[in-house]
Amino acid sequence: MESRQRRKTERRLWWQAGLLVMLMILALAIGSTSQLTLPVFLHVRLPRMLGCLLAGSGLAVAGMILQTVLANPLASPNILGIQSGAGLMTAFCAALFPTAFGLRMPASFLGAFLASLFVMLLAKKVRASRSTIVLAGLAVSQIFSACIDLILTLAPDSLTGYTDFRIGSLAGITLNRLLFPALCIVGAIVFTLLCARQLELMQLGQRDAQCAGLDVNRWMLGFLALASLLAGSVISFTGMIGFVGLIVPHMVRRLSPGPLMKQLVSCLLLGPAFLLLADLLARTVAAPYEIPAGILLTLAGGPYFLWLLLKGKGHGHD
Repeated sequence: MESRQRRKTERRLWWQAGLLVMLMILALAIGSTSQLTLPVFLHVRLPRMLGCLLAGSGLAVAGMILQTVLANPLASPNILGIQSGAGLMTAFCAALFPTAFGLRMPASFLGAFLASLFVMLLAKKVRASRSTIVLAGLAVSQIFSACIDLILTLAPDSLTGYTDFRIGSLAGITLNRLLFPALCIVGAIVFTLLCARQLELMQLGQRDAQCAGLDVNRWMLGFLALASLLAGSVISFTGMIGFVGLIVPHMVRRLSPGPLMKQLVSCLLLGPAFLLLADLLARTVAAPYEIPAGILLTLAGGPYFLWLLLKGKGHGHD
């Protein structure tokens, strides 16, 4: 029975890989210009496709980490305020050092990590319910968003493409902008895969994980740092794109049940595929105009989040 389930999961992973490859080809083939020249391919479509791969995989793995560590199916970088924390520090850095683009990535990570620490402390000290943690994260997110608006009102020229940054967009990505975030995202994902056993032990709950010999506090802090690095790296080049880290882990658990390692691999396939699909729709639905991908993701993710919240209430998960 186990071998049959394993083969079924492996077949689904191959289907997911095929879907991802198909969407990658479409992303390179479809665009605002009918003729695909080498400069268009190298400077527009290839960086955008690579940005989708990095952002989708980074946010999906970050969401899986947060939902596992916090034992909360509603956890994701945008719901818990981690995304807004990264955005606030990015805007603050841009206002103080407008030309120092290299500082925005570390600033984004710092903001995400501080926000995730707040969530962890709230969960541990107050022993808050799942919905309370989510509501606290949403409140913190609103506060951070107001601070971002204040910074950009006082220094309107500090962050170019303000609307795209707040909503989240994959337009205008260049290979140079992707280099440092790509190193951070790939490194964090590799480290997460290497530590999949420890992350899987976290699924047992703190008490059982400690009985299994895991230093829960240390590993929780480490995994939150990884999730923050992933979210902060993505936000540094896409803006505050949301709901990928919420929706994809739920898709993964349905399509690829079994060991956490296979679920993480599925995140690396479905996360980019989900974002590539959203970006393709953003480019084609209102052509020749382009809708920021973040708008489509919010339109899909908002109702899904409400459904999860109501489902949790109905099953007494509060």
